[in-house]
Amino acid sequence: MRVLYLLNFAGKAGTERYVETLARTLKEQGRITPFFAYHVDGLLVRRMEEMGVPTRQIVMQSRFDQKAAQAVAELCREWEIDVIHTHYLRENYIAMLSKKWNPAVKVVYTSHFVQADNWYTRISNRVLSPRQDGVIAVCNIGKTQLVKNGLDPEKIRVVFNGVDPQQWSQTEQSATLKAELGLEPEVFCMLCASRFADDKGHAYLVDSIARLKQKTDRPFHLALAGDGPLQEQIKQKVQDMGLGSEITFLGFREDMKHLFHGSDLYVNSSRHEALSFLIVEAMASGLPVIATDMGGNSDIVNEETGCGLLVEYNNPDSMADAMKTMLEDPAVLERCREGAKRAAQTVFHVERMVDRTYDLYDQVCGRAAEESCPDKGGECS
Repeated sequence: MRVLYLLNFAGKAGTERYVETLARTLKEQGRITPFFAYHVDGLLVRRMEEMGVPTRQIVMQSRFDQKAAQAVAELCREWEIDVIHTHYLRENYIAMLSKKWNPAVKVVYTSHFVQADNWYTRISNRVLSPRQDGVIAVCNIGKTQLVKNGLDPEKIRVVFNGVDPQQWSQTEQSATLKAELGLEPEVFCMLCASRFADDKGHAYLVDSIARLKQKTDRPFHLALAGDGPLQEQIKQKVQDMGLGSEITFLGFREDMKHLFHGSDLYVNSSRHEALSFLIVEAMASGLPVIATDMGGNSDIVNEETGCGLLVEYNNPDSMADAMKTMLEDPAVLERCREGAKRAAQTVFHVERMVDRTYDLYDQVCGRAAEESCPDKGGECS
């Protein structure tokens, strides 16, 4: 099977990791021959080329770009593509419009967000829905929102993001984050790794650290990894609140495994999440989790997984109380640590994600008799 992964921006975030993981794993398994097309150049292009995946740049000016749709159709004929797998609204619309010139190709769309569309987009979704062959929602609330957005519920299946636990397991090399930060071994080190943008909740997270400082005498530290437009603003807030000794900015880092294994707890403070790769990667590294009860976080952190605690978004006391529990109760921390590793080995394992995605490719191509997932309330089995 020949699959074209079509992406507007080939950057370095979770969606790009999703595309790279699918292409790499399915290629290594000999189940597909992957191809890649993009509009805006970025790190993923290099990673695809390193894998030996053919790549091509296609200008995609808007979701209704007819010239781009025709170019996609021509590329699919050139590369003899069976399935186009899209990841954002712009390229998904272009892929569906490309069927005007290449009706045989199938289009699968993964929605990586939980977002309410405006009235115009909802109407457009309904008009184009007959051209959509399959849809993946990465969390249960994501499927609910997609139906509200006008997509056909019979074409949607929930497939959780997954990681390779072995890739994130500890190595013989000791983690040195605390030494890097100049912290004593007994200091409780928390990590938050996300882009400095409004929806990631860094301002509220800083307020939570100020509350935690009032609630405990135990030594603790928060490391913030990532870059983004609000980074300097958050740095100034930390300075103004006198929290420079409690919070360190690490910048953008590629050595996430080093950061995970050098920390005691992973913290997610986002307002919008579908199903965060960073949270699941942290869990695979053996980190317990505190996450806001937003988007698909409740699919990760719950009684079944037992991997951590959910908190109310934009409530510094809720976040600080959860941090205090993890900081001061070793039994809770260890129980959540074991739950995190167990969930990463089962519910969020990469093989589970890959198998369910390939099953959908098979289904839309008419190569499998399986109907759409009968379990409308949860992940496909």
